[in-house]
Amino acid sequence: MKLFFSVLFSLFFFNISYSQKNEIKKSSNFYLIRHAEKNRTDLSNKNPHLSDFGLTRSKEWVQVLRNIKFDRIYSTNYFRTKETAVPLAISNNLEITLYDHKKINYPDFLKINSGMNILIVGHSNTIPVIVNSLIGSDKYKLISDDNNSNLYIITISSSGEITDKLLYVDLSIK
Repeated sequence: MKLFFSVLFSLFFFNISYSQKNEIKKSSNFYLIRHAEKNRTDLSNKNPHLSDFGLTRSKEWVQVLRNIKFDRIYSTNYFRTKETAVPLAISNNLEITLYDHKKINYPDFLKINSGMNILIVGHSNTIPVIVNSLIGSDKYKLISDDNNSNLYIITISSSGEITDKLLYVDLSIK
C-alpha cells in the first residue's frame, strides 16, 4: 500500500512539475528595439549605415541582453537595423530574419514564434506599432527621433495573458 501511494505521489508531483515547465516553455517573449544611431552626414540618404556611436551602441545591446537566449532575430532590410541586429545575432549564433512591418500577419506571427524569445529591430515609427499590435492596445506612441534607447518587453503566457514593459536603457557610451 505504501508503494502504491509513493508511486501515486511521484506521478502527481511529476505531472505538476512537467506542467509548470511546459507553462514556462510556452510563454512567448518579445524584445523590441529601435536601430542604433544612424549616420546623418547625408540627409538625403534613405538607407544610411550606423554612425560610429551607433556601432558601439549595437555592441552594447549584447551586454544589456546577455542573459537572454534568443530563438529568432528579426530586422527590417535597412543597413541601420541589420547593423544593430548583427552583434546580437552573432552572440546568439543566429541568422537575421528580414521582415516588412506592413506585411506582418500578427496571428500567424504569434503562432510561428510561440514559446520563443524573439528580438525585433525596427524604426521609430514601426516599433511602437508592432508593440501595440502585439498587446492589442494603442498604448505606445512613436519614438522621438533622438531616442535609440527604448527596450520594449512583451510576454504572452500560454494562457494568453499579456504583460508589457518599456525600459529606457541609458548605455552611457557617448
